[in-house]
Amino acid sequence: MKNNHPLHIALFGKRNQGKSSLMNLLTGQQTSIVSQTPGTTADPVRKSCELLGLGNCVLIDTAGFDDTGELGGRRAERAFAVVPGLDAALLVISDNTFALDEQAFADRLQKADIPFLIIHNKADQKPLSAALRSMLRTRYPQCDVMDFSVEAALKKARQEAAYDPVAEITQTLHQIIERNTDRSGAVPALQGLVKTGDRVVLVCPIDEEAPKDRLILPQVMLTRQCLDFHAVPILCRVEELSQVMDSLPCPPALVITDSQAFSQVEKLLPASQPLTGFSICLARQKGNFETYLQGTRQLDHLQDGQKILILESCTHQINCQDIGRVKLPSAIRQKSGKELEFCFVSGLDPLPENLSGFALAIQCGGCMATARQLSHRVESMRQAGLPVANYGMALAWAGGIFERATQVFC
Repeated sequence: MKNNHPLHIALFGKRNQGKSSLMNLLTGQQTSIVSQTPGTTADPVRKSCELLGLGNCVLIDTAGFDDTGELGGRRAERAFAVVPGLDAALLVISDNTFALDEQAFADRLQKADIPFLIIHNKADQKPLSAALRSMLRTRYPQCDVMDFSVEAALKKARQEAAYDPVAEITQTLHQIIERNTDRSGAVPALQGLVKTGDRVVLVCPIDEEAPKDRLILPQVMLTRQCLDFHAVPILCRVEELSQVMDSLPCPPALVITDSQAFSQVEKLLPASQPLTGFSICLARQKGNFETYLQGTRQLDHLQDGQKILILESCTHQINCQDIGRVKLPSAIRQKSGKELEFCFVSGLDPLPENLSGFALAIQCGGCMATARQLSHRVESMRQAGLPVANYGMALAWAGGIFERATQVFC
């Protein structure tokens, strides 16, 4: 399975079902503390790893959702909060028991459209009964059910050097994720826009926000995609753009710029030159493109005193050149001429409980998030009736070139 972003896979279950032992088996390390004492795992434990057949993954071990008391309840809520950002889940049970707690959580996963695998652990002590297997398959037809034993897998791995103790799990996860592929309309950003031999100019400003000695992820992703389509990527700063354009034997198939440089770049190009931004490309690649188009047009109807929700899907140190926190709000205020209030959500933190108080949400390109994570977030806002725009589209609107920057995809 080829994925550009880590697959986020969480382990859920009641206390003492063997989640942490399974986590350690999957990672091949002592990632989680294993103990017979109930409630050993508190906050979710995350571990990045490479799993054969799945690729780059972030595994998340969670507290038992049957944890008791005020603190236990808070631990369980932390586990529940992980669900919207997942690509898949492992629900661990044992002792042929699938009680109301497990049923409620499996129903929650199914409602959230999260592919999941039910693992009946400790099969060496009590194998999965045919009756329970049949019931689970009937109730959750989109998931798989596996009888497994961490202890038995570890014992066999010690005896047989070639034995992969997690192969069955990773292969089954691969299958259920493939069966439940993202349906948000995501496609490679440059699909249908460039072909073999085309030149694509990528304008990469180097300012205070640029990381030292490297490019930002959207610039890397689009450069790689040019190579995948056998196009020729040409990278430059804004200051060198005119020189680069003059040096080319024919106009490039496309110019892609950092959104904050739209106004500068647009002035340096002929009107006939196709132009767009990195964030807008990601909006196509991650899905929800039409939703963002419609949401961006709501910027024409802003009123004094309205609130706008800014959604950053990464966490970074904020400075005076920050796009989401500084430049984007400033550009929208200046273009609209309205007095507006801006609120911010970083990373994949939960959205505000009451979305009705916002006139618009603006989502970043999501280079650090998966298409599924963004799709779940955007869908929750759509259900609340909140229009959603995209960083790049909003900046293009503020620069007066929204139609030009998006028409290459329409």
